[in-house]
Amino acid sequence: MSECVLDASAVIALMRREPGHEKVTECLLGSPAKISAVNLTEVVAKLAQEGWREDAIRGDVLIEALDDVDFDKDLAFAAGLLRPVTMRAGLSLADRACLALAQRLGLPAVTADRSWTTLQLPITVQCIR
Repeated sequence: MSECVLDASAVIALMRREPGHEKVTECLLGSPAKISAVNLTEVVAKLAQEGWREDAIRGDVLIEALDDVDFDKDLAFAAGLLRPVTMRAGLSLADRACLALAQRLGLPAVTADRSWTTLQLPITVQCIR
């Protein structure tokens, strides 16, 4: 894998060394992986829920290595327009934020959520498991 956009599930899988984490590591080789600020929020929320302190989350090497992208008006519209085609697969706003960013940048979206692979989208989805 080369450049990619990471979903929160992929980042969390890497941090926990869950199955598929090696594929996420490949995304980080060379140039930093992109992540929507919405997905970064999910990562931080999950780590905080698990008891991580803010300074530990902010100082984590993985978090520092990610290139976070602001969720602007254009991404908001793109994510919103994905709702009808992703609803049957149960994708969340954060999932659609990741897909919208991948679409904007022309990069694959990397996730641990297999349901993304069932979608008929003009976006490359790579599932890590």
